[in-house]
Amino acid sequence: MSCSVAVPTSPVFSFYNNNNVNSNSIPSTTPSCSSPPSSPLLKRRRPAKLDIPVASLAFGLSPAAAPSPARDAVVEVDGRGFSVFCKRGRRHHMEDRFSAAVDLHGQPKQAFFGIFDGHGGTKASEFAAHNLEKNVLDEVVRRDECDIKEAVKHGYLNTDSEFLKEDLNGGSCCVTALIRNGNLVVSNAGDCRAVISRGDMAEALTSDHKPSREDERDRIETQGGYVDVCRGVWRIQGSLAVSRGIGDRNLKQWVIAEPETKVIKIEPQHDLLILASDGLWEKVSNQEAVDIARPLCVGNNRQQPLLACKKLVELSVSRGSLDDISVMIIKLQNYI
Repeated sequence: MSCSVAVPTSPVFSFYNNNNVNSNSIPSTTPSCSSPPSSPLLKRRRPAKLDIPVASLAFGLSPAAAPSPARDAVVEVDGRGFSVFCKRGRRHHMEDRFSAAVDLHGQPKQAFFGIFDGHGGTKASEFAAHNLEKNVLDEVVRRDECDIKEAVKHGYLNTDSEFLKEDLNGGSCCVTALIRNGNLVVSNAGDCRAVISRGDMAEALTSDHKPSREDERDRIETQGGYVDVCRGVWRIQGSLAVSRGIGDRNLKQWVIAEPETKVIKIEPQHDLLILASDGLWEKVSNQEAVDIARPLCVGNNRQQPLLACKKLVELSVSRGSLDDISVMIIKLQNYI
């Protein structure tokens, strides 16, 4: 039996504690309450207000039974070895999603984490959060361990292909971290970013896929597309401001789902890993993020990684971010 912690009203803001990588995600729903109609003959008392926790425990539900996309202004989860905080921006719906799976194959030092930044709706980020982990792990199991980069690449491409077959619109940037056999395998497609702390020094493990990147611009133009600046932002075909991701069927000729992947051995000096959507990175530098997060996550008896996530989000908002912002902090010392 699998166990899942899922944020109310959201099918994919979820934390999995899996002994089987193919287990289903388990959403929970927020009950809706409304006042009964008034009557001159019968006056009913309003029921007491329900106290619904940020995360609830549920068993046995399938993703197909999940409710509609979340409208939560804030989502937070403080899991075992990781914490995540998401804040909705100016849109009516939060388009960011995340996934976190620990104890893969019953191994406490294996895990998969992801941040998914949707655009043009929530369908692509939801789909990626539900399916990318399984598709990557299926490829990892099929292939030799030394071929891990190819396994991740095909996991991303398979997820993209499956999404396009669903005839759904929208797209999603992704950044994922697979922890396996003492290695950290970080991949991205789009402008979500992974930053690691080596002691007190920040190092980006991913490179944003923007149309302004020379190699990305050359690739797009070679395929017959064009890149130009619209209101100060580099865009493909005058439209999309990222050059890789899941979905985006109308621009699929140029917006590819192939990730870039880096593999490193987790060493004692590796304190934490920060995965975040561009809502953070557009306003907060890599080193600032580490400087704020590390004192709350390392070297004291009252570690508060969830508070660190919140502080990073609040800093970005204070600097004018109107985007959805999702920040996940993973304590790498748990996986040595």
